Amino acid sequence: MSLKVRSRIEIRGLQVFGHHGVHTHERERGQWFLVDAVLEVPAPQEDALESTVDYTAAIERICKLSAARRFRLLESFARALAEGLLEGFPRVDRVRVRVRKKLPAARAMLDWVAAEAEARRSTPRDGHESIGA
Repeated sequence: MSLKVRSRIEIRGLQVFGHHGVHTHERERGQWFLVDAVLEVPAPQEDALESTVDYTAAIERICKLSAARRFRLLESFARALAEGLLEGFPRVDRVRVRVRKKLPAARAMLDWVAAEAEARRSTPRDGHESIGA
């Protein structure tokens, strides 16, 4: 029997500052966003960083992608992060990104609003379907 083991690297609650939003004041002043990312990779065969994805490098990439562009929509921001992580890390087969922000001027009580995007390679590196998230 051939056993295919998958691993998930999770980044939760990463705070990034960006100039994103529909309104001009959001893009001019900027605001804080919370980013969650789940990177799915083949399980490392060795106990070595080179056998997987360095999550500190993934965090740095998220921060750089946020600073490099301005997005009007949370959906566009989340998609760019998902695509950027997939492009930047060849070992990643699938990535899911959620971007959240507070709405200080909201007329209702809420914690945050969010958009989520998922990107995947057309064929995972090991040919195994991804595990549910």
